[in-house]
Amino acid sequence: MLLIADENNINTRLDVFLSELYEGISRSKIQNAIKLGKVLVNKEQKKSSYCLKIDDRIEFENLMPEKIIELEPENIPLEIVWEDENMAVVNKPSGMLTHPTFQETTGTLVNALLFKYGQNLSDTNGEFRRGIVHRLDRNTSGLLMIAKNNKTHEYLANIIKEHNLTKKYHAVLKGYYPNDTDTISEPIGRNNVNPKKMAVRPDGRPSLTKLKVLERFGNDATYVELTLVTGRTHQIRVHTSYKKHPVYNDTLYGAGEGKVKTQEQVLQSFYLKFAKPFSAQIIELEIEPDEKLSKVLKYFRNRRV
Repeated sequence: MLLIADENNINTRLDVFLSELYEGISRSKIQNAIKLGKVLVNKEQKKSSYCLKIDDRIEFENLMPEKIIELEPENIPLEIVWEDENMAVVNKPSGMLTHPTFQETTGTLVNALLFKYGQNLSDTNGEFRRGIVHRLDRNTSGLLMIAKNNKTHEYLANIIKEHNLTKKYHAVLKGYYPNDTDTISEPIGRNNVNPKKMAVRPDGRPSLTKLKVLERFGNDATYVELTLVTGRTHQIRVHTSYKKHPVYNDTLYGAGEGKVKTQEQVLQSFYLKFAKPFSAQIIELEIEPDEKLSKVLKYFRNRRV
């Protein structure tokens, strides 16, 4: 198995990286496999504590040999918002994994993409991430760019790296957010206690989120637009939690369960703006609030009437 470290994996420990793929295997078993040389980074044996760099090539044998890992194309409905011969933009629903892990190899966006596009997807980041240039958390919905070939993958990865992609999100935050506009510039790294979480920490990577309040619902909640200048793992969720206003229903980052029940965080990637690959044409895409966001907004707006 081969996987390529992308920008979201930078400074992630090797054992933590594999733990996220093998959620059912203990950390100690993964560390033992690394120690025995069953995991190589750029053809070399590394320690469990090795921190990944962008484009590191991680090669390893299946750590669950009793389970044959094969990705199957699945006829899962896809909402294609825009596409050309080189790429597509899809609207990922809440609840869907962007790409498989070794515990979940079905029902993901990649399974759906394999059915629709077959082998006409980039494999720059390995078989488990065919076509995937950037990701959304399982319970975050919205717009995702898909590369149909490796040349386009490189192009899209570069515009992300150079901050030439505009990504905006809608979210409902817990409580009354005091500032009409805000710029949150706090470094983000792994949480020392829970490796599945991220946290604001002095030695983290520079991270910048711009926030604009769209609507307030008394002291209960605030509807906001967020622009990602950088794109760290869980960035919006970490930054808003750090400001003591976590995303509504985001139990991982301290929001608890609100009165309106939803599938975790009420967060949607609703807007993308980028230059069409190998062209000067600017593509600007925007989608309407999804069912989850609409449900929460309707609840709070009805209470205010």
